[in-house]
Amino acid sequence: MKSSLAEQKKLLELQTIDAGLVRVAHREKSLPESAEYAQVSAERTALSGRLASELGALEDAKTELGRLESDAAVVEARIARDTERVNHTSSVKDVTALESELESLRRRKNNLEDMEIVVMERVEEAEGQLASTQAIDTELQAKLTDIAARRKAALDSLSQERATFTAQRGVLEDSVAGDLLALYEKVRTRSGTGAALFRAGTCGACTITLTGNELQKVRAAEIDDVIQCPECSAIMVRTEESGLW
Repeated sequence: MKSSLAEQKKLLELQTIDAGLVRVAHREKSLPESAEYAQVSAERTALSGRLASELGALEDAKTELGRLESDAAVVEARIARDTERVNHTSSVKDVTALESELESLRRRKNNLEDMEIVVMERVEEAEGQLASTQAIDTELQAKLTDIAARRKAALDSLSQERATFTAQRGVLEDSVAGDLLALYEKVRTRSGTGAALFRAGTCGACTITLTGNELQKVRAAEIDDVIQCPECSAIMVRTEESGLW
């Protein structure tokens, strides 16, 4: 294939743009913000189980406290009722029976009050633990919001960079001969590099150094001959830097 040196040099520009597009795609897939977001998100997901467990413990403690308070209210009511009956009866037998029941009710009341204190401490402890875990969850959510904002800014910047490269590529490829461009695209699709500078006897794509007959073929080729690397097939563009003339 024949193509002017000026046309072949355009391939080097095109390869630079394509390399830029590859870098943009790689950076999009390997943004540190994405890894950071995934890590913090996993931490928050793990924390959600802890939150559910602590909330359950608090609700259980509150339910138990409510039951004890209800039982205590019943006992209080019975004490008030029996005390009222003692004050209004003249029967010694009834008074004796009521006093015995009141003594039992007062012991029950004391036991309930002791139990209430224990459970109230459990409630306070559970509330404190839950509040601490919720504070951590709030902090993690704030981190996620910050990371998401930074990730979006990075992606927007990369998107703009891609748009610039794409626009430059569109203008450049329109100026390259169809058959030369087709060869470039075919090689680039296969190996990732469609064209590279040939300098000091070395292919800029695969970095192999040509010797013997292969190097002589390149030296003997006309300036408008399109030469491909015998190793990687990339178009080796020969310029003033190649040291061939």
